Amino acid sequence: MNETMKRIADIGIVPVIKLDSADKAAPLGKALAAGGIPVAEITFRTDAASEAIRAMSEGAPEVLVGAGTVTSVPLAEAAVAAGARFVVCPAWDEGVVDYCLSRKIPVLPGTSGPDGVARALAKGLEAVKFFPAEASGGVTLLDALSGPFGSMRYVPTGGIGAANIGAYAKRRQVLAVGGSWMVTSELIAAGDWAGIERLCREAVFAMHGFSFVHVGVNGTTAESAAADAASFASLFGLAIKDGAGSIFISEAIELLKGPYLGERGHLAIRCNDVERAVARFRGMGIKTLADTERLDQGKLKTVYLDFSIGGFAIHLIRA
Repeated sequence: MNETMKRIADIGIVPVIKLDSADKAAPLGKALAAGGIPVAEITFRTDAASEAIRAMSEGAPEVLVGAGTVTSVPLAEAAVAAGARFVVCPAWDEGVVDYCLSRKIPVLPGTSGPDGVARALAKGLEAVKFFPAEASGGVTLLDALSGPFGSMRYVPTGGIGAANIGAYAKRRQVLAVGGSWMVTSELIAAGDWAGIERLCREAVFAMHGFSFVHVGVNGTTAESAAADAASFASLFGLAIKDGAGSIFISEAIELLKGPYLGERGHLAIRCNDVERAVARFRGMGIKTLADTERLDQGKLKTVYLDFSIGGFAIHLIRA
């Protein structure tokens, strides 16, 4: 995966933006970045698209700016000349795909079914835009496509918002999710950059789907862990599940049979995609403990952050 696609995957959301004036581009880019989504797909749905791409690229250099609704080679040429670093098509366009490939510009041609995926694979593409996502079958169709086209990644767009982004984000085949609910025309026209920043931040948390799973308490010996588990469980009639290195009381408390990470133990947090969460925390200066990584089919399933709170280490678990 090239650097641009990797960055899109790490961010996880691609705002799809329609701009009537290039004057709004730079402050909008700043709002996106402040809200945790430093990427933008500026669509060729208005005459201001080229200048808006240029203005955001120059005025908000921290934002990865791409062009959307690219339906011809001349539009692709204009987008690249303006500074677009990736190109998105609403449907399959052989000419645009070939143009981008010849210039090593990442391109996401649109498809809503297996024919488009097969064409993309034949061209050596690693990802496509899945559009219109909800109208075409949503996650059910994506799951079906993952069987015969296991290596393809998707950017589903269309009908996605804060309420259903998590269902897409947890799919291994989803590179990122596209949408415009955090960058509506009304918010942009009003110059409500604070509102856009807030919606972006909310979208980021909805995408990650962080939730508390359990607390792990470090023990001293297997015998003391068993005694503590039996005592606590008997008070409240809770079930006990004995494992190799720990004992679970119900599903929310884990008593370890010896000392482990964290002065007192760990807090387990579930998320939709561990790699994407790790990328977010890395951007905040928080690293992971590499020797705690556990993989499942090539994807991170669990890992500990090099971070603790109140003596408890943080343990990420994939949903």
